[in-house]
Amino acid sequence: MNTESRPNTIPWPPLLFAGAAALALFTHWLLPLPFPEGGGLKLVGAAMAATAILIDVLAFAAFHRHRTTILPHRGADNLITTGIYGWSRNPIYLGNLLLVAGLGLCFGIWALVIAAPVALFLTRKLAVEREEQHLAHRFGTAWQDYARTTHRWFGRSSS
Repeated sequence: MNTESRPNTIPWPPLLFAGAAALALFTHWLLPLPFPEGGGLKLVGAAMAATAILIDVLAFAAFHRHRTTILPHRGADNLITTGIYGWSRNPIYLGNLLLVAGLGLCFGIWALVIAAPVALFLTRKLAVEREEQHLAHRFGTAWQDYARTTHRWFGRSSS
């Protein structure tokens, strides 16, 4: 696919995470795996889910402030490199991972915990790599500088 005008024709990330979660819940319904007693993992899961919601709110606000589309299958109008995007090139997808895995821990559903990184891997292959090509074409040196200093998932480089 030509990624110059837009990265995809299908909005893969929400479909992949929702599909993985639905498949995980169906799998749990068919064959629930035992979950440890006690609240430690549930508390960690709740914290992960709350962090995911915060990340998403910050990312959505950045899209609104910069007047660019949040839809993953549409072309970007502006390159966002500040705020939460100064720490992650893909905070929404990171948030999706934390939300699905966190809810799995919170509600004792191992299948959700397992589904989250699988959905993230598929998102990387079907969306992120194409989005990066689109941004490189659209924003050139600005994208290259941003990609060099901000990690795909989380963190900053000194170079």
